[in-house]
Amino acid sequence: MSEPTKTTIEAATSAAIWRILLVDDEPTQRLIVARLLKRAGYEVETAGNGVEAVAKLESGDFQLMITDWEMPEMDGIALCRALRKSETRSYTYTILLTARDSIENVVAGLQAGADDYLTKPVIEPELIARLNTGKRIVTLERSLRTANEENRRISITDPLTGAYNRRYLMEQLPREIDRSARYGRELSVIMCDVDHFKRINDAHGHLGGDEALRWFVTRLQKHVRSADWVARYGGEEFVVVLPETNIVNAGAAAENLRKYIADGRCSLPGADAVEVTASFGVAGWQASVQQGATLDTLIARCDAGVYASKANGRNRVTVQAMD
Repeated sequence: MSEPTKTTIEAATSAAIWRILLVDDEPTQRLIVARLLKRAGYEVETAGNGVEAVAKLESGDFQLMITDWEMPEMDGIALCRALRKSETRSYTYTILLTARDSIENVVAGLQAGADDYLTKPVIEPELIARLNTGKRIVTLERSLRTANEENRRISITDPLTGAYNRRYLMEQLPREIDRSARYGRELSVIMCDVDHFKRINDAHGHLGGDEALRWFVTRLQKHVRSADWVARYGGEEFVVVLPETNIVNAGAAAENLRKYIADGRCSLPGADAVEVTASFGVAGWQASVQQGATLDTLIARCDAGVYASKANGRNRVTVQAMD
């Protein structure tokens, strides 16, 4: 598995403007701290209590938050708990401000989800130093998140064509079958096999064959719905999964794909544009997916359809309804 590039991580973690949500019910104190932060180069939004802050957190991306402890409606402790409970996106580093300075209060604030704790009155150099610490932590968290997302994308993607790989297909299609059976949904699958692919390799080399497969997948992906997804089953075989689609509509979709592929021309290095066609096999249900349906049965029915299409002259669609 290749590592995400430095450029990718930098793009995700660099923040030209750091956004702070400042939460304080006292207008004068809020104005003073906001001016201080703006002088330090931060973009500042303010909220007068925890309820207002939660709404702003849900609608915007704030890398940092400074909140007072004692506020009406929802205090700083409750706000920290709400943030940590609901936070599914990037991390928001939180500093809790209060006049309470006992060890018990410090522990309570940190246990509620605050990352740091400052007692009032705020000393500007200390606050800026604490924020710099927060920036380092947020940058690290976002870089790790980006790296994990990139590694996940690589692990489920076919490196040649950009389609999902067989591993993803074998993990996700059974889940799609189970979901459709559980909720009474329709589901169909299209399998397609590039016709005479060996001839393309023999005539244009493996680089030409690779280019033909990339072209083929690009055509598939351009001509399916946003809810559908394409996976490489192996070699020159590909599968298109069509959620919420019955067998009749899937057959029509496969015919549209077949025609769209056949009507195009693939440009190969050092050669004139060549015709690429494929044989299609479609399997699915007339209505909802039956309980106990399996991936093996569905794929076997698709494969039988592809075999029949090839036996009958290639560049055609064969539909195989599930029992």
